Amino acid sequence: MESGGKVKKGAGGRKGGGPRTKPVAKSVKAGLQFPVGRIGRYLKKGRYAERVGSGAPVYLAAVLEYLAAEVLELAGNAARDNKKNRIIPRHVLLAIRNDEELGKLLAGVTIAHGGVLPNIHQVLLPKKSEKASQEPKTASKSPSKAGKSPKKA
Repeated sequence: MESGGKVKKGAGGRKGGGPRTKPVAKSVKAGLQFPVGRIGRYLKKGRYAERVGSGAPVYLAAVLEYLAAEVLELAGNAARDNKKNRIIPRHVLLAIRNDEELGKLLAGVTIAHGGVLPNIHQVLLPKKSEKASQEPKTASKSPSKAGKSPKKA
């Protein structure tokens, strides 16, 4: 029964036990930076479902990578606007709160050392529209009043 065509022990399914190929990470196969294997392990270990398909961690890694890239791009723009080359939590907060969709997604999230958006309520601002409109009127009325006689002396 010991024939030459039998698969050798420890060949890992390769016939004849040929040269071993270098293992390729799932992240590299998917073309992602986020760790597909680790996310798959967390999905299984977290017991979110009885079984986890092979495409689920790839999809989740792609979504997480996209969100991270989006936040980092906007935070980098906020840092550049403030003439800084290092992103700090304040820049992340400004990026998220100024973006409508990210703001909605992370509405209940508190960012440590992020502060708040600069905002002054309209009621608290001085009424410059009335002052601006009154000053020209008084200036235009004063020459005309000078020509008129006073009502009571």
